[in-house]
Amino acid sequence: MTKVILVTGASAGIGRDTALRFLQAGWQVGLIARRAEPLEEIAAAHPGALALACDVADPAAVEAAFAAAVARFGRIDVLFNNAGISRPAGLIDEIPLQDWIDTVQVNLNGLFFCARAAFGQMRRQSPQGGRIINNGSISAHAPRPGTAAYTATKHAVTGLTKTLALDGRPFDIACGQIDIGNAATEMGSKMAKGVPQADGSIRAEPLMASEEVAEAVLHMASLPLSTNVLSMTVMATKMPFVGRG
Repeated sequence: MTKVILVTGASAGIGRDTALRFLQAGWQVGLIARRAEPLEEIAAAHPGALALACDVADPAAVEAAFAAAVARFGRIDVLFNNAGISRPAGLIDEIPLQDWIDTVQVNLNGLFFCARAAFGQMRRQSPQGGRIINNGSISAHAPRPGTAAYTATKHAVTGLTKTLALDGRPFDIACGQIDIGNAATEMGSKMAKGVPQADGSIRAEPLMASEEVAEAVLHMASLPLSTNVLSMTVMATKMPFVGRG
């Protein structure tokens, strides 16, 4: 039976590369993002893809998108909960309050809304079960300077992942987290230009191909539900994460 994955943030970057990798592997893929045009371009080129324009920060839109996916595919085997945003760095008393609100709304509330919709569907469907893969970040472990909002949401994702991994057991719902460091995407490209370090310096950092993240997600998604990768870190080998920064 052909498996079904929904990918949020599928219009660009890691989400797009992951969606394309799953299509290449023969999966049916629901493409979720705010911008409809890039999703429709992918869907037009791949019969197994479905464009689902949706703002993950809108709970009603999330429910509608998941319902449309189930109407098309019949079930949901995997959710890659990938959509996220970042805002300019700053000290906590200097960042605009709206930046905090927007970051929490997308990175935490949006991830929760999608996980909630997926979990409910996975409980109801027959055969029961599925897998939720949350995109954390290196920031789920250690912050960069001036990233209170982003880091707080990514730490919260870890707590949600562990709770879903526990609560999903009776229903054969596995939940894991992939923490990504310095993928070469539009969002990550600034790392190569130089970013603040913990010692106050500005330094360029190595990047890795985002396609490698897609391969890692495919591996996690392809495991039997009796096996779960609870936490995986995939990162540019020489980025300044392991060590004293």
